[in-house]
Amino acid sequence: MNDGPGRKPTVTDDEILNLFMSSEDPVLTTREIADDLEIGRRGALKRLKDLEDRGFLKSKEHSGKHTVWWYPGHTTTKPVRPE
Repeated sequence: MNDGPGRKPTVTDDEILNLFMSSEDPVLTTREIADDLEIGRRGALKRLKDLEDRGFLKSKEHSGKHTVWWYPGHTTTKPVRPE
């Protein structure tokens, strides 16, 4: 984050990005991020958009209301073999 006006973030960019790298899901929602980091949804959304603007994350709107986020290069899924 930059040192611009407003409150300083209590959650670092690395903490946000680590959620993506440690998650079993290839995509996360804004609400999941906010809940995991115990920050407000609006604050989480602002931080996620900032990370996307800087090229760290990608997003896609889903169902016209919800946005899913992912960490590029860390979204591969392994096929599941039927038993």
